[in-house]
Amino acid sequence: MRVKKRYILRTILAILCIIMLIAASFAMKHYYRLEISNFRSLDGESHAYNIYPGSSIDSVLTLMEADYDIGSHQDFKLHARHLHFNYPEPGHYEFGNQLGNRELIERLKFGHQTPVKITWNNYVRTREDLAGKVTTHLMMDSVTLLQYLEDDEFLKQYNLNKETSRCLFIPNTYEVYWNISPERLFERMNKEYNAFWTEERRAKADSIGLTPVEVAIIASIVEGESHNKREMPIIASLYINRVHKGMLLQACPTIKYAVGDFKLKRILYRHLQVDSPYNTYKNPGLPPGPIRCPAPTTMDMVLNAPKTNYLYMCASPELNNTHIFSSAYGNHAAAARQYRHTMDTIHWDR
Repeated sequence: MRVKKRYILRTILAILCIIMLIAASFAMKHYYRLEISNFRSLDGESHAYNIYPGSSIDSVLTLMEADYDIGSHQDFKLHARHLHFNYPEPGHYEFGNQLGNRELIERLKFGHQTPVKITWNNYVRTREDLAGKVTTHLMMDSVTLLQYLEDDEFLKQYNLNKETSRCLFIPNTYEVYWNISPERLFERMNKEYNAFWTEERRAKADSIGLTPVEVAIIASIVEGESHNKREMPIIASLYINRVHKGMLLQACPTIKYAVGDFKLKRILYRHLQVDSPYNTYKNPGLPPGPIRCPAPTTMDMVLNAPKTNYLYMCASPELNNTHIFSSAYGNHAAAARQYRHTMDTIHWDR
C-alpha cells in the first residue's frame, strides 16, 4: 500500500515537473521572442523601411520578411495585442540585425524614427532644383515643397519672398525625420539660418551696408563668376563697390540665370537683351534673389572681403581661370579687347 502511494506521489510529482518544464519552456520562448530576438537579419546587416500612413501590422511584417528571418508571426501579433499595438506610426525606421518584438512594437507604436539625411550643395540654382534635392529622401514630394518656396504669404513670417526663399536653405547636410511637414522643415531651416547668422556675422554685414539676404545674393554671383578661391574675395569686393556706387553690376552669371541656360560658354549681345529682373546689364542694383544657394564659406568671403577700389573685371585672355581687375574703365576696356580677341579665335557651339 505504501509502495503504491509512493508510486502515485512520484507520478504526480513527475507530471508536475513536466508541466512546469513545459510552462517554463513556453515562458522562455515568449521572453526570448519578446525581449531578445524574433527578427534576425538574413544577411547580418541593418535594414531600413519607410512606413507610410495607413500601413498595417501585416504590411510591416511583409516588408520585413524579405530581409529578416521572423521566428513567429503569431507570437509577434500576440505580443502586439498585449502591448495594445494596432497601427504603426508613419516614419523612417532602421532596425539592427537582431531585435525582439518589444523593441519593434514600441518603436513603431510611439514613432521612434531614425532620422534621414538631406543634403544639397551650392550648385543648386533654381527653386525647382532645391525642392528636388531636399525631398529626395523625404516623404514630402518636390511639388509640395516648391509651392511653399513660392508662397509669398507663407514666407512673410521669415521676412522672405519666393525670390529670396532659397536664402533660408544654406547648403549642408541635415538630419530630419522622413515624414517632416513643410512647415516644420521651414522652422528647422530657419533655426539653422539663425545659427549661421550670428550677431558677429550680422554686424559684419551691417558694417558693409548689406543685409544677410544681400550677402547671399552677392555670394551667389561670386560663385557664378569663379571657382578660384584666391580671387573670390576680390570679386566680392568689386561687386560691393558697384552696389554702393549704384552702378549696373553687369554680372554674366545673372544673364545665364535670366535666360535659364547655365551651360552658356559665351554671353552674346542677344543674351544681354533678355527682359528679366535678373538681367544686371539692364537693371541697377542687386537682382531680386540669389542665382544659386551659396555656400557658407562664400558668404563669409563676402563678409570679410578686402577693401579695394576695383569696379571692373575681365577674364584673363590666357584663359587660366583668373581675372584682370581694374579701377579705371580705360584699363578694363583694354583688357576686354584682348579677351575678345582670344575668344574670337575659338569655335563655339553656342
